[in-house]
Order: sequence, then structure tokens, then C-alpha cells
Amino acid sequence: MDAVITPVSVNAPIRWFNCIDCNRWNVTTTVALCGQKGGAGKTTLAISLAAEWHSRGYRTLLVDLDPQGTATTWGDIAAEVGATGPTVVGMGDAVRTRLPEIAADYDVVVIDCPPRAGKRTVGALMVADLAVLPCAASPADLWALSEALDVVGQAQALRPELDVRIALNQVLVSSTLGRQIEEALAQLEVERMQKIVHHRVEMARSLATGQGVTVARPSSLAAAEIRRWVDEVEDIVGMHTETAARAM
Repeated sequence: MDAVITPVSVNAPIRWFNCIDCNRWNVTTTVALCGQKGGAGKTTLAISLAAEWHSRGYRTLLVDLDPQGTATTWGDIAAEVGATGPTVVGMGDAVRTRLPEIAADYDVVVIDCPPRAGKRTVGALMVADLAVLPCAASPADLWALSEALDVVGQAQALRPELDVRIALNQVLVSSTLGRQIEEALAQLEVERMQKIVHHRVEMARSLATGQGVTVARPSSLAAAEIRRWVDEVEDIVGMHTETAARAM
């Protein structure tokens, strides 16, 4: 009999937000990918989302808040090989003051947050329309969700308009554990995105070329999954095709 996997709660949450944080600047669609641990594929999803939006004709800005700087490195590789893609910028703790200065020139902004709570994640949540919390198909990732959900919950208390979704990512095809994680996520009060992104080697190979998988390997299963996943993100935030038409 399979073991039952259940989420865990945080007994003493840290208060990250003050009411002074709740003044949001007016920008176009902004999606923040957040998490409390590495290994859930957060940065890969952020890059894939930004790359696919760029390919759809949106003026796209990818903001790298992760100290590892993986998204920035990906952007540097793209520049070296001459690949076209979203604009990539690195930002530190001053994301809330720096981002408004440049975001007005873009249709969509994707923020890759650090793998932990802190000023950068707080700043991202105070400007985002949607916070996506990637969760890999493992008990450790499920347990790490509790702290991440506490942080975004505090942001929602100040900004009820902030939408939050859990994204099941890097799931092995036909994985029993993946189905168990799905059942455990159903116990949470936060909605889970319907589209699941599976672990596929094409994702990593594409990133190494400075492109997104939908551009580097457009006929692959990985590309099809990312396109469907991005479609769902657009449905959640209410984007429309005429926005892309104006950007072209």
C-alpha cells in the first residue's frame, strides 16, 4: 500500500509585509515565479514562459532576482549566439523601485524570484498579477510549499487581487508519486494549474542554446506542454491576442 503524502504547516510564520508595501504601480501583466527551495524547476519555467511570450509577439521582460543568476546566464548565451528572445535584466533588493522605471516599455514581465523569502520575493509579490509556485513531484517540494504559501498569503492579505497558483512541474511520465502529489495538493486551499509540465530532457538542451524549448525544439512533446501551460497562464491573467497584435 502506498504511503499517504500530506502537506505540513508552518507553526510560527514570519511576517514579511507591512501595509506600506501595498501601493502597487500600474504596469502590464506581471507574473512572479516563487518558491522556498531549489530543484522545482522555477527558473526553467520562468525562462520558458518568457521565451514563449516573446515568440508570440509580446514585448517581454525577464527579471532575474535569483542570486544564482541562471536566467541572466541564459540571456548572455542567447546574446553570444545571436538568438532572439526576451530582454533579461538582473535586479537586487530594489526591485520595487527599479522595475517601474523600465516595465512600461513591455507588455509582459516575468520575475524569477530567489528560492527563499526575503526582500526580493516580497518586492516581486507586491507588483505581480499572478504568483506561480512550482512544485516538483516529491514530498520535500510539497512540504516546502507551506512556507511559500504563508508568504504569498501575507501578500494577498494586503493585495486581494494577487492571484496565486501552484504549478506541478518536472513530473516523471506515468509516475505514481506524481499522482500522489496531485492528491496532496488537492487538500490545499490554493488552486493548482491544470496543465502539468513533465520532466523532459529537451528542456535542458534548449536552455543550453540560449533559446526556449518552443523555439529550439518546436515539435517536441516538451514544447507542446509549455505552449499549453502558457495558454493556461494567459487564461488566468486574462490576456488577449490583441495585446500581442499591438506589440508587433
